[in-house]
Amino acid sequence: MNMAKNKNPAVSKNRLHSKKWESYKLFLYVLPCLIFIFIFNYLPLWGWAYSFFQYKPGLALSDCKFVGLQNFQALFGNAIMRENLFRVLRNTFGIQLLNYLLMPVPMLFAIFLSEVANTKFQKVVQTLTTLPHFISWVIMFSLAGCIFGSQGVLNSLLSNAGFGTIDILTTEKHVWIIQALLNLWKNMGWNAIIYFAAIAGLDQEVYEAAMVDGATRWQKIRYITIPLLIPTFFVLLIMGIGNFLNSGIDQFLTFGNAMNKEFIEVLDLYVYNLGIGNGQISFSVAVGIMKSLVALVLFAGANFASKKIRGTSVF
Repeated sequence: MNMAKNKNPAVSKNRLHSKKWESYKLFLYVLPCLIFIFIFNYLPLWGWAYSFFQYKPGLALSDCKFVGLQNFQALFGNAIMRENLFRVLRNTFGIQLLNYLLMPVPMLFAIFLSEVANTKFQKVVQTLTTLPHFISWVIMFSLAGCIFGSQGVLNSLLSNAGFGTIDILTTEKHVWIIQALLNLWKNMGWNAIIYFAAIAGLDQEVYEAAMVDGATRWQKIRYITIPLLIPTFFVLLIMGIGNFLNSGIDQFLTFGNAMNKEFIEVLDLYVYNLGIGNGQISFSVAVGIMKSLVALVLFAGANFASKKIRGTSVF
């Protein structure tokens, strides 16, 4: 008994040391991701200092005139700037709202595809729908032009059938809907992956119990699968709301033209045109800062509302 008592402290110490080493290993696994996030997400924040100066390319920041909050005041003080800002915000909110209305589509796509018994067909469809996510918007523009362009496959078929042609990519009509559908085409398969994973992790005993009770396939989808996926959907929705104003520039820069420029220029493209196109770098940085602050408020508000209403939140 005395010998066992003497060994216990050493065994406990070894176990504690082993647990600490396991914690260190887990931290080392995460460390490359933390470094990546710091370099590409936090380190660039020093560039916000340009918004407080009248920066001119080629000069050091210390050699530029300090203007304080002048660039921020110009956002709403200048009539032309204010009008342009409201226009691009209108476009951004319109397109992004349609994107969010289409968010349930990947979930429904994953549900219905998971119900297909043929696994080979599942893999082929999932691969074909995921592939566009890895294709640049320039290639997507070429594909869309081949299909929906004035000389594309669709208009050729309509013309041969005697229905005339329709203008889809070079018109100001329905620009927001067209861009939202193009975004859905590019990202639906990729966004459905997390739902496929969630469906694979659902408790199969619930489905077996429903089958014993005589539930049909549609009833199992309606009363089991969809309700169990709703928490995942809301978490993704909350995280997406934080990026509501981050619509990107690739899609709209590629599909923009003289006919639809008035309705396709979103906030990110507006900042790009100001900074790179017009050389107003300091003002474009100020617009970017305001966009980040609004995104932070939207994310925090959506997370708080979800926690209060549904009890589901990101943090």
